[in-house]
Amino acid sequence: MEKIVIICSTNRADSMSYQISLLYQEVLKEMNVESQILDLKELPSDFAFSALYENSGQNRDFNPFREVMLKSKKFVFVVPEYNGSFPGVLKTFIDGLQFPDSFTDKKCALVGVSAGIQGGGMALSHLTDIFNYCGMHVLAQKPKLSHINEHFQEGSMVNELYSVLIKEQAEKLISF
Repeated sequence: MEKIVIICSTNRADSMSYQISLLYQEVLKEMNVESQILDLKELPSDFAFSALYENSGQNRDFNPFREVMLKSKKFVFVVPEYNGSFPGVLKTFIDGLQFPDSFTDKKCALVGVSAGIQGGGMALSHLTDIFNYCGMHVLAQKPKLSHINEHFQEGSMVNELYSVLIKEQAEKLISF
């Protein structure tokens, strides 16, 4: 089984998305699947201006992110809801990747995270449209973790349903 790359889809410090990414990584470890977290908080601060368009491939600090995405075949995107969609840094990250080779015929799973009631549903819908356009296959099961602050405490998921949904999705992604 190839390594699964988990993308923490925000550059916010101390994000809940990062905590969920760590939890997902632990779930994969329990299933004997190797994984790696790409934390968008670690992106170079100038990448939107120094790694896109005519500068594609020229930012040596962004290029390792591009390489991981280019070489990997399966991904999990842990996606927080920002203003009814996903974070702008995620879209800019996607725009900086090699197109279409970073996406075409690859597979991904999406997990929505929000403090509100929708669980990031609109964000996941928007992101699914982008990935479909890019040729990536998106797993249909998309857990939407609403009111996450009430259900994740001290590094653990206290909502049994959320834990079950993540484990089920991980199993489906492995066989996807």
